[in-house]
Amino acid sequence: MNAGRVLVVSGLVALISGAGVTGEDGGEWINMFDGKTTAGWRNPYDFGKAEIVDGEVHLTSDKGKWFLCTEKQYADFILEGEVNVPEGNSGFMFRCHVEKNKVFGYQAEVDPSARKWSGGLYDEGRRKWFISPNKDAAKSKEDATKSVEEFRKRAGDSFKPGEWNKYRIECRGKSIKIYVNDTLCSDVEDDKDAQGYIGIQHHGEKGKVYRFRNIRIKVLKEAAPDVNPPGK
Repeated sequence: MNAGRVLVVSGLVALISGAGVTGEDGGEWINMFDGKTTAGWRNPYDFGKAEIVDGEVHLTSDKGKWFLCTEKQYADFILEGEVNVPEGNSGFMFRCHVEKNKVFGYQAEVDPSARKWSGGLYDEGRRKWFISPNKDAAKSKEDATKSVEEFRKRAGDSFKPGEWNKYRIECRGKSIKIYVNDTLCSDVEDDKDAQGYIGIQHHGEKGKVYRFRNIRIKVLKEAAPDVNPPGK
């Protein structure tokens, strides 16, 4: 497990159908939702609901935190998507691992609270905050304070609470970048995971709707065959 330095990229992940559109890096953008169904995605939890409303993906929960995940794995890619959440916390999982009632791995943070950690890199279910925005990931209180200040200086007010926010996540080898509304928030090198699934999160608040739209992906390097595909 190698930790690295830090910066930010924004993003979202996606999968599935739709006509391809050539992008600036060559290749094609692929829409991960067809605008009508959640085909190509799966809910590995015993709770939670995903539905398409006016072309948006709406996530709700009747029990707790959960993630809607792709059925396909991705290695190197550029992921873009928009998110609009209530006061609860959310995120875009990428190169993540999926088990029954459990999703863990890299996450691009969506945080509408006053602490302003949107665009940070969080290792869900493992190492927690990778860029040390809190004391748990720092060697000392002084290091933690400095880390928070440096991150907030990069991210600034890029995230707009209560509005649609565009994320862009770039994964090339061990390079991970996360952008929020075109602001580079995280720029990290880490080789913990070279491929995995993509997911979007509901934090678990009953009655709250987490909304996502315009999720698309550009594959830069195909993932190796999945040795443990869904259903096995």
